Amino acid sequence: MTGLRGGVARTGHTVRFGTSGVRGVVSEDLTQAGCRCVGMALGTVLGKGARVCLGRDTRISGPVVSGWFRRGLLAAGADVVDLGVVPTPVLAALTRAGGYSAGAMVTASHNPPEYKGIKLFDADGIGFSREQEAAVEGLCREGRFSGGASRLEREDRALELYLECIPSGLAATAAASGIPLLVDPGNGAACGFVCEVYERLGLRVESVNDVPDGRFPGRGPEPGPGTLDATVAALEGAGAELAVCFDGDADRVLFCDREGFLGLDEMVAFIARNRVRQTGKRCLATTVETGLLPEYAVAAEGGQVVRGEVGDAAVARLARQEDAALGAETVGVYIFPELGFYPESILAPLYLLGMLGQVSDIREFINSLPPVHLVNRKVRCPSRLKTEVMRWLGGSPHDMVRSGNVRVNRTDGLRLELGDAWLLVRPSGTEPVIRVTAESTSAADAEMVAGDARARVEELVAMVERLGLSGDAS
Repeated sequence: MTGLRGGVARTGHTVRFGTSGVRGVVSEDLTQAGCRCVGMALGTVLGKGARVCLGRDTRISGPVVSGWFRRGLLAAGADVVDLGVVPTPVLAALTRAGGYSAGAMVTASHNPPEYKGIKLFDADGIGFSREQEAAVEGLCREGRFSGGASRLEREDRALELYLECIPSGLAATAAASGIPLLVDPGNGAACGFVCEVYERLGLRVESVNDVPDGRFPGRGPEPGPGTLDATVAALEGAGAELAVCFDGDADRVLFCDREGFLGLDEMVAFIARNRVRQTGKRCLATTVETGLLPEYAVAAEGGQVVRGEVGDAAVARLARQEDAALGAETVGVYIFPELGFYPESILAPLYLLGMLGQVSDIREFINSLPPVHLVNRKVRCPSRLKTEVMRWLGGSPHDMVRSGNVRVNRTDGLRLELGDAWLLVRPSGTEPVIRVTAESTSAADAEMVAGDARARVEELVAMVERLGLSGDAS
């Protein structure tokens, strides 16, 4: 299908947004034509006089993919202000503070180096809603774009502008803690930037993996319990007590002390408990992927956990709707409503420092929590089959578990509440897999629940593929 812009025919493209923007392997799933199309569609949606704030991560493909997308924006008549390499929280914050029509981050976040993507933010710095993404998808499919005069500018003052967005009280409280930090940007977009910010705010900082390199040679773009051993080992030699570890585009942050990785749900539980205490607000807005520990922690303070769809944009909107003390995903996403409704990984450590008398406070809290056991599994599933497989699962969710006492939550995928355990089966928005997650107070039960569900999902994937059934990708 073609449209006209300035007398030139434009061919439509099928573009699909996942959980966190458009994403894929460069030159395979993510092509020059597709990226340009997304840029032209966004410029058309925004309309005449639009200004777009543009950033990218350190991946080797960054300049090329950013150029493809940028040319589409300019062709559609949108002015573009290019920040170059910046962390995602900076792009979101400056989009909001600078009065831009939208922001765009060219990144694949925590995915492997060969991946790239485009994530869009609205004028408030919130990730595009599904409706906004659908409008871009529709224009790409139709190939009908606006056009007009446009201008490209380079903005080299991102750090200075971002510093102006940081509340002085937050910075002062963090600096007063006196706790020395080890920053691990993982060779990603936080390199250089975050240490400079922290030093300018008066924090004591050392760093590892702080050289930008889109191949992510230090420990890969996705921090986690299996990738941060060297960072933990570096803490003592650096004279630091707390490690602050970012993913490829720095929209996620994880923490370690000298004993090791401090956990995912554990850190959300600790920060959420203290946010409820400090703000007087009683809600943690999170996702169906979040486990039992944050619920235990918030309930002890008279609060509640509200679980919505996966993805920081969905969490942001849920946090705003519920007037939450905190929005969080247990992958390391933290949203502080008074700053804005976007993942603020750079300032999350400042909030954390303000909650601590000493770093050992975190371990003491974690040790006070009831023991739980979490199991994660993946089932390979071509994206074209995900919808059909989930449809079959949704028709008989009880077939995945042995318990008869089941409460089904269909907010995002299938979450089954099983008393002192839960199960989530959900198609990935960024990979050709269906994820199976189970948690229980019993390790054996968690393994059993995850194993049974995985077997059922594998059975249905094989059946749907054999029958030639398919649907739209999730």
